[in-house]
Amino acid sequence: MAHTSAHLSGMSRRDLLKAAGAGAVVAGSQVEADAAPSRQAVDTSPGDHVLEFDLPGVRIGSAVYPDGPTGCTVFHFPERATGVVDIRGGAPATFWTDALVRGAAGVDAICLAGGSLYGLEAVSGVASGLLGRKEYSTHWDRIALVSGAVIYDYGARSNPVYPDRELGRAALEAARPGRFALGARGAGASATCGKWLEPLARRELAGQGGAFGRQGSVRVGVFTVVNSVGAIVDRTGRVVRGHQDPKTGRRLRFNETQRDAPGDDKPGSLPNGNTTLTVVVTNQKMGGWQLSQLSRQVHTSMARAIQPFHTLTDGDVLYAVTTGEVGSPADRRGSRVVAELATRLAWDAVLASFRGRKTEQGP
Repeated sequence: MAHTSAHLSGMSRRDLLKAAGAGAVVAGSQVEADAAPSRQAVDTSPGDHVLEFDLPGVRIGSAVYPDGPTGCTVFHFPERATGVVDIRGGAPATFWTDALVRGAAGVDAICLAGGSLYGLEAVSGVASGLLGRKEYSTHWDRIALVSGAVIYDYGARSNPVYPDRELGRAALEAARPGRFALGARGAGASATCGKWLEPLARRELAGQGGAFGRQGSVRVGVFTVVNSVGAIVDRTGRVVRGHQDPKTGRRLRFNETQRDAPGDDKPGSLPNGNTTLTVVVTNQKMGGWQLSQLSRQVHTSMARAIQPFHTLTDGDVLYAVTTGEVGSPADRRGSRVVAELATRLAWDAVLASFRGRKTEQGP
């Protein structure tokens, strides 16, 4: 019996479900050994496109199931940071964001994932991974504070693979300081953008992007997973990703043509399943009200880079987090520097989200 219990405890819920689907025989508490499938391959490599940054209070890791492909991205704050969240759009799916919406709260980690609602399972993997690092203490002050949000990335794939507990733990274990994987990594593995004009124009693959800046002692990093209804626009106003005309290859602005194709006037014709997820991290100490206003300001600024933004079928979420290493909450100049850097960097992060993706643009 002890041997059987150990065997069962070593299997993930997904393994058990797969075993059941493969016709595994469960007799009492025994599972046939030959029915247990092998675990999915996991890719935690950063890839060929990596942003390097100098922000000691955060470690970032990405993990992907290539069979999806789908993945998750984890932001770990070893010394516990303070954060808030701003949630917009009509279709958000989040985990433990109530406290962060009401005001600033402690946060040990943030997990962004694909897989729509199912991908929230990855958040529990991050939490259980941190439980082990806290010596399995269940003291009130040592409970792992982990928040998360997901994108619907099934529009670019047809399989049911989703980020689960095992993938969340893998991303946490892969977390390192000073690097962030760009493009088709982590939660951005199957992210797409530019769907507003479908079927007149087609979507394109996007991914996760990041940007880092500093002014004096103030440091700011902005990291985003772009899976938006809207297309990505550069600082000249040119659409650089999404809304691609299948005939000419040209990318169109969202208001450049009429959505008058057959069926476009039917209810529910808007593209389903989208969302952009963003994490802003600074080392400048900021109070809860300051962080809340920062989250709103930066989220609003991103509408310059993603057009349209916060649509009915987007579930956009932005976390604003401070590691509190420099300055004071009373330092209004420091808060202003953070806001100015973050609003600029957010656009840079969006533009970096499809780094390394192939382009099919024509003339």
